[in-house]
Amino acid sequence: MLYSLVVKPIRTVIPGYGSRPLASDVLAAYLEKRQFPSWTSYFIRYRDIQDNDYGRKHFNFSVKGHNYHVLRVGCYPYIKYHCTRRPYADLSFEDRFFRLITVANLGIPCALYGLAAIFLIRHRDDVVEPTTRQRVTLHFLIEEVHN
Repeated sequence: MLYSLVVKPIRTVIPGYGSRPLASDVLAAYLEKRQFPSWTSYFIRYRDIQDNDYGRKHFNFSVKGHNYHVLRVGCYPYIKYHCTRRPYADLSFEDRFFRLITVANLGIPCALYGLAAIFLIRHRDDVVEPTTRQRVTLHFLIEEVHN
């Protein structure tokens, strides 16, 4: 609901927004590309995607039979995704709790994290989102090595 109230109207204001790949499709493509790692943690630029997970902080994300717990933080100019492969669980309490914390602290720590990330990112990896066939760059603090 929040997505349709807040993000969808952005499509009419920002040129080309509607043609960007969905953040969830990029996440699925990356997890599949990495052959479903046990965890991953990356940043993605707001300007590269449609943020269809807007307002969600902690949620389940399933892709090809693998479930991930996703901790998502908006930290302009990026969105940070931390994903751990785990069985499905009810994360609604944690999701509401993290939203409350973000609102209570006015998002200031998130903004500072985004600014710091600009200087701390050391690795990049591209993923091709299968629906739009667009190449999207993911940004990492360190290079991830998965078995």
